[in-house]
Amino acid sequence: MKAKLGISVGLLGAATYLMALFGGYTPLLLLVGYILIIEENIWLKKAAIKAVALYMFFALISSVIGLIPSLVYLIDDLMNIFEESFTLYPVTRTITFLQSVISLARTVLLLGLGITALNQGTIKFPFVDKLIDKHYKMD
Repeated sequence: MKAKLGISVGLLGAATYLMALFGGYTPLLLLVGYILIIEENIWLKKAAIKAVALYMFFALISSVIGLIPSLVYLIDDLMNIFEESFTLYPVTRTITFLQSVISLARTVLLLGLGITALNQGTIKFPFVDKLIDKHYKMD
């Protein structure tokens, strides 16, 4: 099946997942906006929403984990007022490791989704799929 751009729906879906991986917020949201407004293929619309949901999920997880070192530095600054020191280097190293694992998982997941999208397939994520089905009714 062809999209209105003249390329296959699968290729446009793959581009959406790869845009979530390499493009950033603005290009991803522009592409997804186009898909939701112009395109009619239900699978493509669900793929676009899933790409945004996963992008936001990984951004949220990374941000929350990134707050932990900031909290440690805040406590250290507070302790410096009283001429004490508070540093947790193992915490910082652990956070760096966790962020690397999350980045790897995000990359592998979005690449996998992009590859499966070429054949209009998907990788099931029950939590995300249920949210999409619940909050975005497609006729």
